[in-house]
Amino acid sequence: MHKKKIRWGVFLPMAILLVGTVIIGIVSPKGFYNLQTTLVNFSFNNFGWLFSLVVFLLIFICLFLGFSKYGNIKFGGDHAKPTVKKWEWFAISLTGGIGTGLLFWGTAEPLTHFMNPPEVLGIESSSEEAATFSMAAVMMQWTLAPYSLYVICGIAVAYAHYNLKLPYNVSSTLYPLIGKRALGVTGTIVDNICMFAIAGAMAAILAEGVLQISSGIAFYTPLGDGPVLWAVMVLAITITYIISSYTGLQKGIRVIADNNAKIFIFLLLFVFIAGPTAYMLNIGTQGTGNYLGNMASWHLWLSPMEGSSWSKDWPIFEWALWGANAPLIGMFLARLSYGRTLRQFVVLNLLLPAGFGAFWFWVFGGSAMFFDWNNGGQLWNIINNQAEGLQLSLFAFLGELPFSTLIGLIILVAIYLSFTTLADSLTTTMSSLTTTGNTLKDPEPPAKVKVFWGVIMGIMAILTVTSGTGGEITGIDAVKQMATIAGIPALFFIVIQTFSTIKAVLNNDKDFEDIYEEERKSS
Repeated sequence: MHKKKIRWGVFLPMAILLVGTVIIGIVSPKGFYNLQTTLVNFSFNNFGWLFSLVVFLLIFICLFLGFSKYGNIKFGGDHAKPTVKKWEWFAISLTGGIGTGLLFWGTAEPLTHFMNPPEVLGIESSSEEAATFSMAAVMMQWTLAPYSLYVICGIAVAYAHYNLKLPYNVSSTLYPLIGKRALGVTGTIVDNICMFAIAGAMAAILAEGVLQISSGIAFYTPLGDGPVLWAVMVLAITITYIISSYTGLQKGIRVIADNNAKIFIFLLLFVFIAGPTAYMLNIGTQGTGNYLGNMASWHLWLSPMEGSSWSKDWPIFEWALWGANAPLIGMFLARLSYGRTLRQFVVLNLLLPAGFGAFWFWVFGGSAMFFDWNNGGQLWNIINNQAEGLQLSLFAFLGELPFSTLIGLIILVAIYLSFTTLADSLTTTMSSLTTTGNTLKDPEPPAKVKVFWGVIMGIMAILTVTSGTGGEITGIDAVKQMATIAGIPALFFIVIQTFSTIKAVLNNDKDFEDIYEEERKSS
């Protein structure tokens, strides 16, 4: 058994940086938010085009790797046996990937695009053209695009660790491109960059969950929404995911994800049957057709002359968030892939979750647009005129359905479990990245390291939602700020990692035995 040790070259810099961030956020929350704003504006103005282009290309790269002859490559070699069932793998990928976002944005985002499409396109709000635009927009943002980021990063780690026998680190994926430097100082720097990105993304995601859970509690109970309730929810979620992470994959996240995926399916089927079924199928089909027929135009529209901020406010923000998550989410998904083929990885972590996400927006987004179209824009008024309107829109939407209170409470449970699943996977992976000695037979990092990162992420989450509040700035604005900042360094890493992964996979037929012997001994 390998002795577990702290990777001080990664642990210490990130601990100092993140603890320093926490102190700044406590001492000067306004300054914390202003710093975020400066970094976000710089990121959007200079790298928005790169996000759009990279995400678009990654979709086709993942499909090529999965469905060409390289899709038959098995992680761990021909005799490797799977350690996780397909259903469990899919459930973790779905609920720990963007399942949290489906619950938060499933009604609010389609409604926003439906009632407030970009002015430069000349689309009349609340029209059929607006509904088609809305559905096509969420197909672009929420289906193939986010999962392609996770999948390319997951393939990279799985192939490097299980097939090339390199250490279970994100930096190992760069070995085919830069050689031994990936396992030295350069690799340490890379892992630090990924840790920084995932810390910001995780804080943003936890903050998003807190905002919606708190708004739901306030909607169904006399409790008032605000910083006190947010702090209580951060504490509750943090305790839950630390306990889940502490107990390990077999007893923690696997059980939570399994039950949560079943709740997702129940909710989807309930709204599909109870809602305007024919309309949601019609508008879903029409919007998806619009997206697929104009895929390149959808992904690469940036409005450089007319200056529409739509692409920056929506797809680029979302891709920045998922891009920041991707290196470590991919690392976690790779851990589950032993004994599976590259094709199975693409199917279970890209196509099936993307298909589920598409149908989710057909059902929830289509129903929300239908009800608002027939009820004079009541849901849009909630989003547009209330401070926490985005979070409240989901619960107001449920009022159009039977058993609305019961379904709302079930959704609150699903949101709670989704954020726990994601936070669990990220906390575990952060802990793995800052320790050594984690192997296939003994993959769990030390529990005390998990607790440390879990506590830091919980504190950063509450700072994120409170630092931006006041005046016209809302908690969700602060979440977007943190997510975008985190996504920039991750974007550049993913580009380099993709080149390295393609090189390794395309050379799969070569004998790597001698090339990696030294690395295997040292790891």
